[in-house]
Formats: sequence, structure tokens, C-alpha cells
Amino acid sequence: MIPSPSMANYSHAGDHNILQNVSPLATFLKLTSLGFIIGVGVVGNLLISILLVKDKSLHRAPYYFLLDLCASDILRSAICFPFVFTSVKNGSAWTYGTLTCKVIAFLGVLSCFHTAFMLFCVSVTRYLAIAHHRFYTKRLTFWTCLAVICMVWTLSVAMAFPPVLDVGTYSFIREEDQCTFQHRSFRANDSLGFMLLLALILLATQLVYLKLIFFVHDRRKMKPVQFVPAVSQNWTFHGPGASGQAAANWLAGFGRGPTPPTLLGIRQNSNAAGRRRLLVLDEFKTEKRISRMFYIITFFFLSLWGPYLVACYWRVFARGPVIPGGYLTAAVWMSFAQAGVNPFICIFSNRELRRCFSTTLLYCRKSRLPREPYCVI
Repeated sequence: MIPSPSMANYSHAGDHNILQNVSPLATFLKLTSLGFIIGVGVVGNLLISILLVKDKSLHRAPYYFLLDLCASDILRSAICFPFVFTSVKNGSAWTYGTLTCKVIAFLGVLSCFHTAFMLFCVSVTRYLAIAHHRFYTKRLTFWTCLAVICMVWTLSVAMAFPPVLDVGTYSFIREEDQCTFQHRSFRANDSLGFMLLLALILLATQLVYLKLIFFVHDRRKMKPVQFVPAVSQNWTFHGPGASGQAAANWLAGFGRGPTPPTLLGIRQNSNAAGRRRLLVLDEFKTEKRISRMFYIITFFFLSLWGPYLVACYWRVFARGPVIPGGYLTAAVWMSFAQAGVNPFICIFSNRELRRCFSTTLLYCRKSRLPREPYCVI
């Protein structure tokens, strides 16, 4: 394609002289770090995706969303970053056409908004999994997750596509070595609305997790015990002062003796059903671990994109000094690194994924010693 002169020569005022004096060491560090990010982003997310598809025990709601996040990071790492690598190699110059620049910028912004929307939806489902677990297990099926994923992609396309039609304007930014939003003063450019929406999504995600933390904390508060005498007939313990434990044990299949008077006409569950009811605490702990993993992913997304968002808001509102080149480069490369951190977070913060990774992909099955049976004396 014929290079576009307007795209290759575009630069913000005041930074053109800085860009002409880029040292070879800075270029080498940029290329090395970006190559590492591309390799980790593609290989790491691809391994996690293969694990989620191959292991049938991971075919459930939270991991469907994680698979979608991995696909988005692979898209950004494999398609968008190589063009950034080429522009850095060519001395911060865009050697392709205007249409190619808009397509690459569209994919990059699409991936960013998609991750933000998906992390918000994950935070809502995490709250449902902890606070309303019965509703969560019944309603959040494969088709529900697929509908949520399609909705997120639709919203992301709706947010990323208008600048292709010069609403917000995609352009090659030499200071960033990438095609993205051309941020100017809010009076001369309408990219502020896109940034405000992204900030609101990130804020809403943090509020949902904060509500989840308060919910779990409230359930941990210990209340003083008030002893009220209960009525006992044949060790059934019923009446106003009964705690209900005897009735619960009888319903779970552990009761002995006659039926409690308040439970006449109710059939006792089998032992298998009783054992199934005892797994609720383990499931609750598993959901908490998964919620912690997704919150760490959200925290790293906000931390790595935060400096770049600050730089964007500075360009829109500030009229004084320009952004220092070192800060802007570090902020851009931190936003690039976000595409490669999720595989590390998943492996190090999720015990279930580590176990499935070692058994499914590494084929390292630990031999378990046989347990001796318990003796009832």
C-alpha cells in the first residue's frame, strides 16, 4: 500500500523535536520489551484457552468469560502489536495507509472496551455467585454466558466503530508509536465521551466488588448467643427455643429416633442427598477464590491502563505543558503489558487452574496414597 503522508508526518505540537532524537538504546528497549509482550500475550493466553477448552471440569460460567478475555488479548497481541513493532523499527513512522491505521486502531480500542465491559459483567456474576448462589447455579448456564459474551462484543463494536467514520478520529500518534484516538482539546474533539464511559465502567466494576466485600464481611460478624429453652420430646428439640439443628440433621438423613412433631408428613432425604448438601461450604470457598482471581485481573487492568488514561485526560483538558515523553512511553507500554499478565494471574491465584494445567497440559498426575478407612467404635 502507498504510505499516507499525513499519517506518517503527524505529530503533536512541541514533541516533534524530541521524536527526532530517539536514541538507539531506547528503540532497542522498546523492541525487546514489545517482542516479549507479544510472545507472552499470544502463547500464554493461547495455553490458557487450550486448557479451558480441553478440560471439561472447567466448562462452567466463570471460565467461559475467562476464555473470552483470553481471546480478546490474543487478538490484540497478534494483530495490533506487530504494527507497533514495525512503526518503532521504522523510527516512529507509519508506513501503511490510512485505512489500515483505522482498522488497527479499531481493533485496539475494541479490545480495550471489550475487556472493560467483560470485567464489569464478571463482577456482577461474581456477586450473584456469592450472594445469590442458588439463582446463580440455576440461571447462569452456557447459553446465558454466550448471550452475555455476544452482548459485550456488540457494545464494544458500538463504542469502537464510530471513530472509523471520523467521530472521535483515529490517527497515528508518533509519540505512542500506534494508531489510536487523536486526543485534542475537548472543544475540538469528541473523544472525551469515550474516555468518560470507560472510566464509568471501571468505577462501576470497583463498586460491585466493594459491595461483594461488604456482603462477605457482614456474614462474618459474630452475634451474641441468646439461650432460650427448647421443648424436647424423645430428643427432637422443637419449640420456640429450638435452633433447628435437630430438624436439619433429620432432613439431611442423619436423624435417629422418631420424627420431630413439626416435621410430620415430610420425607427424609437419602444419605447421598445429605452428602451433597454438605458440599455447599466447599463450593462457597471455590467461588471466593475465583472472585479473588477476577478481582486481581480487574485491579491489574486498572493499574496498567490508569497512567495512559491520565495522559489522555491531560491532553483533553490541559492547555499548559505537554506530557513528558518518558512518562507517555511508559504509560503506553504498560497498557500493552496488560495483554500478557492475565495468564500469570490465572495460574498463580487459582489453585484449580494450576491443578488442571499440570494434569491436562503437563500430564503430571500426582499419585495419591490410599486412605485408611475410619473405624467407628
